[in-house]
Amino acid sequence: MTLSRRAVAQKFAVLTAATILAACSASEDTEAGANQNAAASGNGVVNVYSGRHYDADIALYDKFTEETGIKVNYIEAGGDALIERIVREGAASPADIFITADAGILWRAETRGVFRELDSDKLVERIPAQFRHPQGKWFGLAKRARIIIYNKDAGLPKGFDSYDDLADPAHEGMICVRSSSNIYNQSLLASRIAHYGEEAATELARGVVANFAREPQGNDTSQIEAVAAGICRLGIVNSYYVARFVGSDDPKNAAIGEKIAVLHPDQSGTGAHINISGAGVTAYAPNAENAEKLLAFLLRDDSQAAFASGNNEYPVVETVKPQGPIALLGDFKADDLPVAELGANQNKAVEIFDAVGWP
Repeated sequence: MTLSRRAVAQKFAVLTAATILAACSASEDTEAGANQNAAASGNGVVNVYSGRHYDADIALYDKFTEETGIKVNYIEAGGDALIERIVREGAASPADIFITADAGILWRAETRGVFRELDSDKLVERIPAQFRHPQGKWFGLAKRARIIIYNKDAGLPKGFDSYDDLADPAHEGMICVRSSSNIYNQSLLASRIAHYGEEAATELARGVVANFAREPQGNDTSQIEAVAAGICRLGIVNSYYVARFVGSDDPKNAAIGEKIAVLHPDQSGTGAHINISGAGVTAYAPNAENAEKLLAFLLRDDSQAAFASGNNEYPVVETVKPQGPIALLGDFKADDLPVAELGANQNKAVEIFDAVGWP
């Protein structure tokens, strides 16, 4: 039986985790599940700790190695687990780059001292200020919108065009959404705090809870399936989840995609909420120069197209156009809130969720 590169890397990780990263717990070693040769250092390597789990990313690492001769070692795990690992490893950490899939997690890493500041004109000139840290601690690599979907047969409720409409009592029993512990929901509410204040954000969260069609459960895929099945009329999801169904080669998934439609909210106001996947060079990076080279590579036009389309996201570099199924969702007005503010308001968002009883 021929194994994919990812399968080989995962098998190798299980066999070697105990000797390479003995200080880590068994659960973390299993979670990492990728090339565990991250302890290597030297001029010819860069070690990536990634919270993203896509073959397209690995293909880009391979291309970077082919072009530069710099070997990319990587491990994959949840963003919070990787933060804890980097903090525990301290100055001995082999990590050069930390990559994750939400501005809120970048903020958590920043507050734990994971990143160093980079003064790089090459990176700054590629990324709009909205999508990078003001002091160069992290940089956006791809972006997505958190949007509203609805059941096509039931239709969009009359006059519905904003996130605020989710809290309208007229929509009681209509909404499916995942748990408040989900970072995407926390970042969405954090953006409402930044724009409208805590009181308005609280009223929105309280209204959504009153309008649940069911208790929060599952991931964004689960919400899409529930809306398509008519379990709920409305759902709150990330755009790339929708694109996976709309562009699927699987007839079953494509049929689900046909049963839902998309609303980009607040087009007459602040615009649809935007979040990012992003990365930064770690505080104790043993190969910081190579890490900066990899970040610059990932922000090239060709790399941006591949990195974003690999997960049906939008490029952060403005000259690169969306490709693949995500482009089918159409153009829309995006919120221009600096994503650094999502982390700054994260704790307050969690407090609000708890106060209104959003599980």
